[in-house]
Amino acid sequence: MFITAVGLNHRTAPVAVREKLSFPESVLKDTLLRFTKLEGVNGGVILSTCNRTEVYTILHREDDVQVIREFLSHYCGVPVDEIKKYLYTYFAREAINHLFKVAAGLDSMVLGETQILGQVKQAYEIAQDVGTVNKVLNKVFQQALAVGKTVRHKTGIDKNPVSISYAAVELARQTLGSLEGRMVLIIGAGKMSELTVKHLIANGISGVIVSNRSFDRAVELAAHFGGRAVRFDEVYHWMKRADIVISCTAATHYVVKAEPLQAVMRKRKGKKIFLIDIAVPRDIDPAVGQIPGVSLYDIDSLQSVVDANLAERRRAASVAEDIIDDEVDKIACSLSTGYVIPTVVALKELGETIKEKELQKALNRLGDLSDREIKIICSLANSLVNQLLHMPVTNLKAYAHTPEGHLLKNAVEKLFALEIEEEDDDTVISKEGKASV
Repeated sequence: MFITAVGLNHRTAPVAVREKLSFPESVLKDTLLRFTKLEGVNGGVILSTCNRTEVYTILHREDDVQVIREFLSHYCGVPVDEIKKYLYTYFAREAINHLFKVAAGLDSMVLGETQILGQVKQAYEIAQDVGTVNKVLNKVFQQALAVGKTVRHKTGIDKNPVSISYAAVELARQTLGSLEGRMVLIIGAGKMSELTVKHLIANGISGVIVSNRSFDRAVELAAHFGGRAVRFDEVYHWMKRADIVISCTAATHYVVKAEPLQAVMRKRKGKKIFLIDIAVPRDIDPAVGQIPGVSLYDIDSLQSVVDANLAERRRAASVAEDIIDDEVDKIACSLSTGYVIPTVVALKELGETIKEKELQKALNRLGDLSDREIKIICSLANSLVNQLLHMPVTNLKAYAHTPEGHLLKNAVEKLFALEIEEEDDDTVISKEGKASV
């Protein structure tokens, strides 16, 4: 058997396909139970986010991967031959390496993003709840979560903001100092504004004011953040109180102009204000940036911050790759050693059986012996068997996680005519049959 990952993501499939293959939490448990009853499938974890859907399981044979493809095809209503072109498939070691990269944020649309680690954990816990996590999946997912944390701790890959909304907040923090107790005014109630406010709230702002041409939408967004909705023609009045202004409307003209803002700044009596214009076309007249006490950033200036931070994340990702390679080696060795344990046990049992049989024959022939003589003969028999089996057992474990592992294992079983019981789900064999993951 071998661990397998089958899935699609933002790089392999458009959103029209990804949304069809999305598994809401409300159906995930029943889906896992149905999936793990399929022939050839041993356990399962389904990771489903807005940017990816991946199925992790243990298969008996490589050909059984078609069962997963047909299952996904049936779920999303897309013919298997069509959906197959969007899917990637990883076996054994590659599957674990992929999962580790996903958990570390190296496979995300935003390199190094932190949300995916929580999503991996949630997928694993849901599978645990319904009992579809076997021993191998349990070990691999626990290690994936540990690797995700280690990568972030050692590389700091998630420290430099690489989204426009996050970069805007970081610039505000650097300009104004602590954001605790600050007031934010949102002009426009779109998704980008909402994301930026989420980041601001996480950094401790105390209040949110929302203004939008559609007042109902302003009320809706304000309620979401526990803030206050105000009419669009009251924007300049509320700027007197705001420390941060975020503007992102669909207007084709400036909604914040220099002259009325100058009047606002006179009433603020030297108190600074931070303006973030993330609209295209721009919402805020560039001349506003020349007013004393005003810090203005548009989407281009924010993008330069994002680009610089992305370069830092790429450097961190290179370090993360080395960490992941080491961790994959460790778990590969661990799981592969387990793969040969039944053979090792059977070999030792054979040696013990032969020793006891021949030892008893020898003692019977020798007749009356002193306790000391019997002890010496038994010690000799034990020593001979142990020394004869030491190197085969040691080498079998050492080569277990190499391409030669399965050859040695099969050779030992045939040479000594060992009878090995069918392996349970602790065993992971690569798609070529080699003792690796």
